[in-house]
Amino acid sequence: MKAIVLVSGGMDSLVTAAIAASENEEIYFLHLNYGQKTEKKELELFRKIVDYFQPKDTLIADVSYLKQIGGSSLTDENIDVKNYDGSEGIPNSYVPFRNAHLLTIATSWAEVIGADRIYIGAVEEDSSGYPDCRENFYRNFQKAIDSGTKDETKIKIVTPVIHKTKAEIIQIGKKLNVPFELSWSCYKNNEVACGVCDSCVLRINAFKKAGEIDPIPYEIKIDWKN
Repeated sequence: MKAIVLVSGGMDSLVTAAIAASENEEIYFLHLNYGQKTEKKELELFRKIVDYFQPKDTLIADVSYLKQIGGSSLTDENIDVKNYDGSEGIPNSYVPFRNAHLLTIATSWAEVIGADRIYIGAVEEDSSGYPDCRENFYRNFQKAIDSGTKDETKIKIVTPVIHKTKAEIIQIGKKLNVPFELSWSCYKNNEVACGVCDSCVLRINAFKKAGEIDPIPYEIKIDWKN
């Protein structure tokens, strides 16, 4: 089996990469630069993740037009990344339809190299609530792949952690010896994680629930026992 893995540099995609490596003979890593505020850090860690897993090949795609489109606190300098406040609804960090761009590029590459699967570390149940992380989105995108590629092309979208909690994802990663120090979740900073944005809070809480200590540094002091 030959698989493309979408690797952002985040915790979920890192564990997904480990799962893909355990399930396939060849793996290929795809990373997206889209003008995000933490692009420098994510790209740095992607390269370290590549060194760790040694995939057959890599592709770094530049889709900086997503920054031009804007509409997200991750890409628009005029929109501040909000601190986590526990409110429901889609946060302003949502990058409109970003995962569709990822899957489209991955599908093009998969068809060329003859890959059977595309792995993406989307999480629906214990996440920020982004609409392009829902299982239904991937089910429908699968139909687009099936109808928009050559008849002989068979590419399956694989979402191995989509119904896992963040704590469960960490536990899976521990079993697979995932180097969590090579992942980054913060939406604000490139050097030391803020600890207060939506993504940091979800990550911190997950490590606590999993009974583990997060190996990355934070600006705030964290009591990992409570």
